[in-house]
Amino acid sequence: MKLKLHWQIAIALILGLIFGFASRAFHFESFVTDRVAILGTIFLRGLRMIIVPLIVSSIVSGVTSIGSAQNLGRMGLKTFTYYVTTSLLAILVGLVMVNLIEPGVGANVGLQATPEQLSANAQRLGDTLLGIIPTNPLQAMVNGDMLPTIFFSLLFGFFITQAPSPYKQHLTDLFQGIFEVMMKLTNFIIRFTPIGVFALMARTITQTGFDVILPLGAYMVTVMSGLLFHAVITLPALLFFVARVNPLAHAKAMSAALLTAFSTSSSSATLPLTMECVEHNAGASNKTSSFVLPLGATINMDGTALYECVAAMFIAQVYGIDLSFGQQMIVVFTALLASIGAAGIPMAGLVMITVILGAVGLPLEGVGLILAVDRILDMMRTAVNVWSDSSGTVIIAKSEGETELKVLSGTA
Repeated sequence: MKLKLHWQIAIALILGLIFGFASRAFHFESFVTDRVAILGTIFLRGLRMIIVPLIVSSIVSGVTSIGSAQNLGRMGLKTFTYYVTTSLLAILVGLVMVNLIEPGVGANVGLQATPEQLSANAQRLGDTLLGIIPTNPLQAMVNGDMLPTIFFSLLFGFFITQAPSPYKQHLTDLFQGIFEVMMKLTNFIIRFTPIGVFALMARTITQTGFDVILPLGAYMVTVMSGLLFHAVITLPALLFFVARVNPLAHAKAMSAALLTAFSTSSSSATLPLTMECVEHNAGASNKTSSFVLPLGATINMDGTALYECVAAMFIAQVYGIDLSFGQQMIVVFTALLASIGAAGIPMAGLVMITVILGAVGLPLEGVGLILAVDRILDMMRTAVNVWSDSSGTVIIAKSEGETELKVLSGTA
């Protein structure tokens, strides 16, 4: 019987810890840092390889899936407003949590940013906002400049919907096909996560010893606390005060979809069940759910956005990089755009974190710090993503005058 991926990662994590401590005890540190660590480097390069095509195809296919420009009317405006609002709220929750708990501050792990990385950090920040508009989109993609790449992809996808036939359909099919291929390629690379976790954890323990464990545990607590606050406080408050929906009744109606999202770590794979729960258990119409939910599975990633913000701040803290308020706002903005570009597949948020690290000049190697515990956090943030999608659907359904909702306050 084949072990599920999260169990493989858990085993790889334990083996990496043991191997790292053994290297320090029996003095073969150079073998780990020079040889074993190469496997982790290869895995990180594989993640970097798929970033640009995955983001471009995901965003373009997601925008074109809206159908036509006419669909971006009243319901479209409500949908986008909800998604942007809840994603920003989630990011801000994460930002507050990571600044309160400070999981990486004072972490004596022996990791420091190089002068080149600090210089890149300062240099990029001054041009970030202006640099969102690319002078050469292809060059931005080649250089891995993700903010202009995301901006161009959003515009390109929108104007595909306004292209005349048959070009509109041809381009829509093309990017949908590329996206399907990229999802399969991403899943292929993710299969090697246990090897990457083993190598990166062994290298980290070899370099830092036991000192990394406590900060990593604090990081997990920070992410989980943020996700719990957003899921239990923020979204239920929107449900009750905006749409007069009973949050407990809605949670009960969505229980099957939420459990599936937690176990699969894929909002896209959960989408059919999410639609069934929203329509049959919560009582929203197919007209609303068929528009809001597929779009949400593509671009609404509250949990992912929160995680990316906390992860970037944690890595900055561990490396001793003090991000100013303005720099943290760029992390917030980049996390919002990166969450839009994240595919609804397992561990896609891990791929997107490299976008944020690049935007503020943080060391990409910092991904190795959070990789070991990513799977359990991925399960939790995916459940939050689906919870937000379903909440948005009933809120928009109520605003559209649907009176047959089964989860309205007082009807449960």
